[in-house]
Amino acid sequence: MKANKTSLNIIISVTIFLIISVLSIYTTRVFLKDAFQNLYLKQLFFYLIGSVVTIFITYKGFNLLKRYHFLVYIGVNILLLSLLIFGVSINGSRCWLYIGPFSFQPSELMKISLIISIASIITKFKQKKDKSMKAEFILLLKLFILTLIPSILTFLEPDTGVVIIYFLILFTLIIFAGINKKWYIIGSLFLIFILGCFFFLYFFNRDLFLNILSSNIFYRLDRIFNWANNSGFQLENSLIAISGSGITGFGFNQNPVYFPEPQTDFIFATYTANFGFLGAIFLITIIIIFDSSILRLVTKKIKTIDKYIIVGIFIMLFYGQVQNIGMTLGLLPITGIPLPFISYGGSSLISYMFIIGILLNINKERLKYRN
Repeated sequence: MKANKTSLNIIISVTIFLIISVLSIYTTRVFLKDAFQNLYLKQLFFYLIGSVVTIFITYKGFNLLKRYHFLVYIGVNILLLSLLIFGVSINGSRCWLYIGPFSFQPSELMKISLIISIASIITKFKQKKDKSMKAEFILLLKLFILTLIPSILTFLEPDTGVVIIYFLILFTLIIFAGINKKWYIIGSLFLIFILGCFFFLYFFNRDLFLNILSSNIFYRLDRIFNWANNSGFQLENSLIAISGSGITGFGFNQNPVYFPEPQTDFIFATYTANFGFLGAIFLITIIIIFDSSILRLVTKKIKTIDKYIIVGIFIMLFYGQVQNIGMTLGLLPITGIPLPFISYGGSSLISYMFIIGILLNINKERLKYRN
């Protein structure tokens, strides 16, 4: 029982997330149209489907995924490309593929595929004797191209927030791999150059800027400027709801403040409005316990590739948690990143349950090896 404490912590945390998610989404009904009154039931259904996915990945799917990771990577890129051709535009974005009554976001699958592919490539590199600058350059070039392809396809949807996650996964795993420090200097100079070109075109050549990035970029920049000015209807009302909720909240299903997307992007504000400061502290505590359980796995005796995969999973989840809560509080720009396991959404939730299966599989294999 003691050896299985990590898996138990993960399962209990996800169960609490389920309860918080369904209750919070239920309270948004007063602000949603009639067609969206049953979102809390759909979220519960997604959790049930996700549980089946978790069981499959825990006992069978993860090993298959590691073996055929590159084929999966190619397949998901084809889905991302098909979005630009066949995807239905909703609020100016082509992020969802529709198959009959069902829809899903290929970018959610790409996060997982990218983590496993990057981890696999780095692991194979670590097993080689050649660790020269040339060998590291080839490694970095492979990883950059691997990340750039889905990033371009996802950016064109457009979904800037997910692109940030792709590159955050890449940079984190490169740092964790412990490459030569000279590459950090080179990478920093390259990033400064790219940002310099971006702002130069933005301020001095708007026509070329629009030709490269399209007019949608101004909407994304407006979100950043609204955050910097602490303005915008959505953010202002979110802050009113959170600050006015007090210690225990307005009461369950009694939130008097409306803000757009209360069931997705601003689910933390919805939850806090209902359960107040104490509720927010409780949720953040569970998140910390959950994240700590994931990090502890990295310190255990597990396969090298699994260590990289866990680090990639952790940074993806941690960024989502910090970004979502931070933007709700006005501390970070609004990027549309959901709060993992809490925000409404079938694709994102099932992908997170997929990740739970990976974590439980790694821990199961560790315990089997230990025994």
